[in-house]
This record gives sequence, C-alpha cells and structure tokens, in this order.
Amino acid sequence: MKCPLAEKGCGGCRELTRMYGDVLHEKDAPFRALFPDALPILGMAEPRAYRNKVLRTFANGKSGLYHGIYRAGTHQVISVRRCLMENERANEIANIALSLLAETGLSAYREDFHRGILRHMQVRRAHSTGQALVTIVTGTADFPGGEAFARRLMARCPDVRGVTQSINDRDTSAVMGFRSRVLAGRDEIWDELGGLKVCLTARSFYQINTVQAEKLYQRAIDLAQLTPGDRVLDAYCGVGLIGMLAARRAGQVRGVELVRDAVACARTAARVNRISNIDFICADAVNALRDDDFVPTVVFVDPPRAGCDARFLRSLSQAAPERIVYVSCCPETLRRDVDILRKAGYALQSAQPVDLFPYTAHTETVVLLSKGEIDSKKVRVEFSLENMDMSGFQKGATYPQIKEYVREHSGLKVSSLYISQVKRKCGLDVGQNYNLSKKENVKQPQCPPEKELAIREAFNYFGML
Repeated sequence: MKCPLAEKGCGGCRELTRMYGDVLHEKDAPFRALFPDALPILGMAEPRAYRNKVLRTFANGKSGLYHGIYRAGTHQVISVRRCLMENERANEIANIALSLLAETGLSAYREDFHRGILRHMQVRRAHSTGQALVTIVTGTADFPGGEAFARRLMARCPDVRGVTQSINDRDTSAVMGFRSRVLAGRDEIWDELGGLKVCLTARSFYQINTVQAEKLYQRAIDLAQLTPGDRVLDAYCGVGLIGMLAARRAGQVRGVELVRDAVACARTAARVNRISNIDFICADAVNALRDDDFVPTVVFVDPPRAGCDARFLRSLSQAAPERIVYVSCCPETLRRDVDILRKAGYALQSAQPVDLFPYTAHTETVVLLSKGEIDSKKVRVEFSLENMDMSGFQKGATYPQIKEYVREHSGLKVSSLYISQVKRKCGLDVGQNYNLSKKENVKQPQCPPEKELAIREAFNYFGML
C-alpha cells in the first residue's frame, strides 16, 4: 500500500509498500542476533490503523489554519488529514476539531516569534470502549472561545468524553505543558485490556498498540509463573496494568512509579476493578527495592528506552527476587541489562519479541530471568557488584540515559551541552567529549532554569549527587 504522506516527507512507516510478512521477517533477524534463542516474533493480523493516539501540530497556511506532522528532520509541518497507522475514528475527530478551531479565527503558535495560541492537538481513543479524550495544547493560558469550542466538539462527537487544555508557554520541543484545565466533560477516559478497566488521562503512558499490548502483557504474566505465595513488585508501573494483571495470581503486589498522574490513575483503576491485594506508591523504584517490609519474590521491570540505570540494577540484584520479568522497547539496552543481571547470578530463560509498531524498525520484548536452584530448593544468593563490568554506564548514567529520563519525566528535550553545564555546577566530571571550547570569547547558550531543574532531578535519580 502506498502512503501519500511518505511522498510529503513523513519518515514514520518507510516499509508500508512491502508485504507485512517480509517486513516482520527482516525485523526479526537483527533481534535474533542479540537473542539467538528468542521465540518467533508475534505479529499482527491487521497491522494498520492500530495507533490509539493521534498527535497533530498546528500551522498557519495560505488557506488558514491547518494541522499535521513535522517533515522528517525539520520543523516544517506537512498537512495530515489521515494516517494509515492511526485509528480512523481518532483521525475523524482530529479533523472535526480542526474545522471548529478554524472558525474561531485563532492562529497557530509560531516557534520563531513565540506568538500565537494553538500549538498541538492530541486525540486519545480507547480501543475497547471507544471513548475519546481531546487535548488542545496552547502557547498561552488564554484560550479565547475554548469552552465554546469544547462544547461544540462534544456535541458533534458524542464519543468524546472530555476536552482539556494543556498550557505550554515554554520555549521547548516538548508537546505537553505542566498546567492543564478541563474545558468540557471529564479529564479521563476508560479502556479495557485483559479484562481490566484502565484509567487514562492526556499525560498517561499507555502502549500505542492496544491489541499487541494485550499479547505482550499476557506473555509477561505467563512467564512470571505467579502463585498465591508470591510478592510482586511492579517497577515503572505507569497506570498499573501489569501489576493489576499480576494481582489476579499473586498474593501481594506493589506498583511503583515516579509520575504522580499515573499513580493516581492506577489507584483509581484498582478501586474500580475491586483489586484489594495491590497498592501503588509514588516513589523511586530503588527505594522500593530497599524496603525491608516488602521483599519481592518476583519483579516486573518496564523502563524507558534507555533501560535500567546502574543504581536500580544494583538494588534489584541485592533484593535477589526469584524471577525478573523485563519488558523493553529497546533490544540493545535490554541485552546490556540482561548481561549485567546474568553476572549477578540470573539465567535468561525466555525471550519473546512482540511487534507493537508494525512497519517500523522498533520491537517490544519481554524476557524472563531467574535464579538457579540447588537440590530443588530455591535459595537467596548474596554477592557484590563491586567487581562487575558496569561500562554501559558513565558516572551513574550516560548522556543519552539522562536525556531519556528528562524527556520521559518532564517532557523536556535537553542537549549534551546543557547536561555538561549542570554537571560542572554540581562538581561532576564532564568527560572529554563535552568540554567547553578552548577558544576565547565563544558564546554558548545557557541551560534554562526549568531544564536545569529537570537535569538535577535526573542526577539524583541516577545516584550522581
């Protein structure tokens, strides 16, 4: 199938013109180079229109307001009325919202002049319930006619359960702002996955492909081999889905997440699903692993693309759960972390790739690692990581890991230069690659206060301060 957006410069689905089976086979090959004994990749029966979230950027054109996506490698917005990978109804809602906003006479936000109101639009649609949540990101707190627009949109689209405004008045590439308000309806929608009700807000992390996510999570639960005697820790728990699925089989479950909105959603969903053997805390997963009052026998790990940091892996190894189920969106960092855990006494038992992102190069994976057994009795192994090879980490975290952490937890994009500047302020070693220029009178952009704060938070998380 030929996609018209590819001719305009969209770099998303480069293999859409090819047979899905061929693309899937080629995706499997580099993964198997990292995990030779992996199970066959799980593909989709219908690998199109799977994305449950539509994201558009507003722009001003000769014919007025339009929305679309950035041309690959640029900040030039190309008009998008339909994406073959996105849910068709979500596309329709986005187009209806655009037509109503165009009638208001409001202009798109200009990054070069920092003027205008409309920056982005997000349409999140629940796969099972059909509920939709629309979020308009504005460059100012002022949104003239915002409430009226929201009411008109909900009247045109009864499946839209709420319209919210996200205020992003910062000079940043991040989409969402830190402040938000409800324009009409509610600020949450509900989906169902694996027989559980899931609460979602505009900022909630939720797998973009609900159909494949159900396969992924079910495989993770099966690999864990849970029993009523197990105590489960769900690290990086997000909206709590894996933890709630685990609670059906385990004795006690604890979910840990740093994002407060996600923890609130998880707690609400647990009450709605009447799950009483689970609790969610807003905390650093490292501290949760060190809690002597809750020693897990099984740990689920679902970190960002950068993988687990060295501090977390040390704490995980010292906690010595019997089984670790690791969900990853990056095979390379997964391979690195698996190798570190193997040196800590864990054996890789199974690796299952899942195609959550058809017609792209990305692959989701779930693996099982377990401790060895002696005389059929499970034992706790004591060891030290002092002599282990932690070369995958640099002074607590690499620059890419810090960038990924900041992006995931604050929505900000930071440069290596900004990280090095904050490192110097904190008295940390910068490294040869990020030294200041030796030329005199060289002016460099200085790290903005909000980005410095986010970088410092990352330093604390990675144990660098």
